[in-house]
Amino acid sequence: MTQDPSTNDLARRDVLAVGVAMAVTGVGGLAQAQETKAMYGLIGQMKAAPGKRDELVAILAEDTQGMPGCLSYIVARDATDADALWITEVWTDKDSHAASLKLPSVQAVIAKARPMIAGFGHRFETVPVGGVGLAKT
Repeated sequence: MTQDPSTNDLARRDVLAVGVAMAVTGVGGLAQAQETKAMYGLIGQMKAAPGKRDELVAILAEDTQGMPGCLSYIVARDATDADALWITEVWTDKDSHAASLKLPSVQAVIAKARPMIAGFGHRFETVPVGGVGLAKT
C-alpha cells in the first residue's frame, strides 16, 4: 500500500506538536518532575511527661515563623491520649526540613522542650501534593 507523502508529513507534525504540547504543559508529569522538587511532609506523635502536654504545646507553637521552606507546621493535641500530641509539617523539600533543625531558634525550642518530652510515637514521612491551605510549589 502506497501512502501519500503529504499525509505522512502531516502525521509526523501532529505527533511532534502533541509531544511539544505535553512537554510545555507538563502532561504526563515529565516536564513538571524535572522543574520542581517533591514537597516533604512529616507527621509525628510526641509524648509529653504526665501533665506537661499543654506546656509543651505552647513551647512548640510559640515561634514557628522564620523557617525557610516551611509551608505548614501544625501542633495538635491527641484526642484520645492526654499526654500525646501530633506535629504535622510540610516543607518545600527534605533539605529545607533538615536545614531548619540547625537554626538557632529551632535549637532553642528543642532545648526548652526536651525536659517535657517523655518520648515519641509514630512517625511518618509523606510527599504532600496539595490541599486546602497548601499552595502547590
